[in-house]
Amino acid sequence: MITVNWREYIVSSPDVLRGKPRIKGTRIAVSIIFGYLAAGATFEQIIQEFPYLSQEQIFACLDYARDLSDFDTLLA
Repeated sequence: MITVNWREYIVSSPDVLRGKPRIKGTRIAVSIIFGYLAAGATFEQIIQEFPYLSQEQIFACLDYARDLSDFDTLLA
């Protein structure tokens, strides 16, 4: 398994995509990658759709999601 630090690949700035987290150097929102993965797309299929992406960037999206899910929250 490839280990990546999402902070090297995921950025957010208010002037691009209204601040949505995106893959650095692109206008591809992390949520788009999540959508592809949720629909059952493989890394190879995502890269075929976005040939300038790397596996490391897709792994970074998953690492980002893992970090988000680690937040302690109270469910109402």
